[in-house]
Amino acid sequence: MKLYTRTGDKGKTSLIGGRVDKDDIRVEAYGTIDEVNCFVGQAVTQLDGSIFQDILTDLEKIQHELFDCGGDLANVSNNPPLKLTKDAVSYLEKRIDDMIEEAPELERFILPGGTPPAASIHIARTVTRRAERLVVSLLKVDENIPETALQFLNRLSDYFFALARVINFRLNQKDVEYIRSANVFRGGKRKEETKGE
Repeated sequence: MKLYTRTGDKGKTSLIGGRVDKDDIRVEAYGTIDEVNCFVGQAVTQLDGSIFQDILTDLEKIQHELFDCGGDLANVSNNPPLKLTKDAVSYLEKRIDDMIEEAPELERFILPGGTPPAASIHIARTVTRRAERLVVSLLKVDENIPETALQFLNRLSDYFFALARVINFRLNQKDVEYIRSANVFRGGKRKEETKGE
């Protein structure tokens, strides 16, 4: 099997059901989801299974779902079957709630970082937010984008924030508060936050 096909040498790439320019917003969106997956993979290599087996199980599940999400966005055929389901969103919500209970309460913004795996997860979080913004842009030109993709990315970035804090907590690394932050959290959540924002 050859990895190169030469079919992209003119700046086009194949979707499921069509071809587009390589800088098409759809390609940007699922390409950014692939970036997220890579940072998740990096974090997996940094986590000790004796401490983080539950999280490693989560992250493998999420890596498959990121592939599902990207595949759904890359499919431009008529009424394609979707791989990513609302169950993935519900699962993230449950895990976010669990992790908020585990980590110490938070009142202020924190600096991304701490331990290497938490830093990798913080990067995954910010790239997930970029992917979410790109899907919003894609929705402006194609109303047929599955809403589950947007919901999943929104919850996933929240999951990564909660996860980075739990990783640092289990490794006895305190989060560093942003020194000029107002008190913006209550019980680990943004004061004005409701689920899904």
